[in-house]
This record gives sequence, C-alpha cells and structure tokens, in this order.
Amino acid sequence: MSESRLRILVAKPGLDGHDRGAKVVARALRDAGMEVVYTGLHQTPEQIVEAAIQEDADGVGLSVLSGAHMTLFKKVLELLQAKEASDIVVFGGGIIPEDDIQPLKDMGVAHVFTPGATTTEIVDWVTSNVEAH
Repeated sequence: MSESRLRILVAKPGLDGHDRGAKVVARALRDAGMEVVYTGLHQTPEQIVEAAIQEDADGVGLSVLSGAHMTLFKKVLELLQAKEASDIVVFGGGIIPEDDIQPLKDMGVAHVFTPGATTTEIVDWVTSNVEAH
C-alpha cells in the first residue's frame, strides 16, 4: 500500500489575469510528488471551494496579484467553513502588502508567500504544514 500523496488545488481568484507564478508553483509542487490541480484564471471563490471539495484537496493555494486579497481569501475561508471543509489548509501568495499578512493569518490563512519566495520554500512549507486526508 502506498503512502497518501498531498492533493493541492492552486487557484487564481478574481479578475487577475497573470498566472505565470501560479503555474510555476503548481509545477514545483507536482515535481515534489504532490497531486496538483490548477483551476485556471478568473475563478470565483465559490468555484474554488467547489473544486477543492470535489478534488478532495488537502490544501488550497491562492495566487492574488489584483489587490483583492483581503476579500477573496476571506470569502474562500467562509465558504470552506460553510461547507464543513475547514480542514482544507488555505495558503497563498502574490502582491500582498506586509501590513495585510497578519490580518490574513488572523482570519485563517495558514501562510502567505510574498514576491521573492522560492519554490523550494513553498514546497518545504506545504510538505511540513499540510497533511494528507
């Protein structure tokens, strides 16, 4: 019997049309042995949560460059709780001001990666902080 692999959903919520970073992270997680689902651009929080539940994701990584991170992370967390799926770890990154990181963590975001974070740091954090169901 093989060990359960982490299942990570990588998502681009909102109107942000830049997904190169999300694709790089998704590939790094996949190359590290995780099962990765990338949802594509312009996903609503509802679509992201539905996909996370359908895919039985262990974690959801949100990439936000649009400035709407406070609203988008909050909505995803609220929907996960409403669907009794708050065991799914939410983390993310993008262009997020330093002053917003602690409020995001206070609302339930497990970790926020800012520009300059390496794929190695992200993979190591996910490996250490997200548990397979």
